[in-house]
Amino acid sequence: MSPTTTPRSTTPRTPGADLPEHPDSLWRNPEPKKAYDVVIVGGGGHGLATAHYLVKNHGITNVAVLEKGWLAGGNMARNTTLIRSNYLWDASAAIYEHSLKLWEGLEEDLGYPILFSQRGVLNLAHTLQDVRDSVRRVEANKLNGIDAEWVDAEEVAKICPIVNTSSDIRYPVMGATYQPRAGIAKHDYVGWGFARRISDAGVDIIQGCEVTGFVRDGDRVTGVRTTRGDIACGTVALAAAGSTSVLTDMLDVRVPIQSHPLQALVSELLEPVHPTIVMSNQVHVYVSQAHKGELVMGAGVDSYNGYGQRGAFHVIERQMAAAVELFPVFARAHLLRTWAGVVDTTPDASPIISRTPYENVYLNCGWGTGGFKATPGLGWVFADTIANGEPHPYAAPFSLDRFTTGALVDEHGAAAVAH
Repeated sequence: MSPTTTPRSTTPRTPGADLPEHPDSLWRNPEPKKAYDVVIVGGGGHGLATAHYLVKNHGITNVAVLEKGWLAGGNMARNTTLIRSNYLWDASAAIYEHSLKLWEGLEEDLGYPILFSQRGVLNLAHTLQDVRDSVRRVEANKLNGIDAEWVDAEEVAKICPIVNTSSDIRYPVMGATYQPRAGIAKHDYVGWGFARRISDAGVDIIQGCEVTGFVRDGDRVTGVRTTRGDIACGTVALAAAGSTSVLTDMLDVRVPIQSHPLQALVSELLEPVHPTIVMSNQVHVYVSQAHKGELVMGAGVDSYNGYGQRGAFHVIERQMAAAVELFPVFARAHLLRTWAGVVDTTPDASPIISRTPYENVYLNCGWGTGGFKATPGLGWVFADTIANGEPHPYAAPFSLDRFTTGALVDEHGAAAVAH
């Protein structure tokens, strides 16, 4: 891995080209039209990707993406950019692996650099139960065609020499699961790449456009009320992550999600020292190194509910203590900045991709800490569900009615520390 400086250019058009100094010039900022075939609420990664695949796979271009703030300024700008597909259950493995395969060709698809770096991920095991659970997940991954292997402590040290693999510590490393194809991408560039592509295709991206209500006619929604006027629509797709419950309340639809702050932080710029991604449930931290050299780390969500993009200091303090425990070499690294996203979590730690009681309203939410890595895969699947009026096979297990039938997809273990 080598450090990368921020590129400076005004006309990016091909993968690997320099990036713009003023990225908002990449897409149009039109006034909203009176009506659209599809209105997507949420201008983050999922909303943008859904619009992209509506255009690319289904030829639907009369689409508006509504964003109450600025494009990709919510969780898309407030995550830790980790991408992997090593989830336990078949349903989860299918959609995340579909997404990872799309990530591998996304730069070419968008014609825009996203700095996708497949450096692998280690999920550490510190107890005998961790080992049993980890080996089980590896075998399940292999059955689903996902690259996964179990590595012992000695191999962990070879893959990531700066991990403390001493036996004389609080939680000795007994081994790890390893997915070599996992990696990171530059979140801003991903958002800009999608925005540029869909804008060129005729999709309207409407920033500063908060949804304040819906116009209903029986079991259909005929329009969206916004701070920039009413917009008629044929179909509504909700992709607002942590703010989803605010929107569903307007529709009188109960959704089993809770919103929590999820904090993360970066260090000052460092020389390349961390070659992969390391996650630990017991020590409760995950760490990677960004392209420019910052250490990027996070842990679990704050326990309280809220919509604030901020969090409590004691959570950050615990993250830093855990990072130093796993990586003694970081003891003298300095904290540069912190932030928080608003994650929407479900009882089974799996997403909701579903129709709603309204025949033309579709719901995408509940990704918790897995939203960024699912971006292209969810966009593909959600667009297909909207275009055909039926759940895509990868979406079917994540319907809203599973919380009534009991057919849960419990990924609390594979969701791991967070990302």
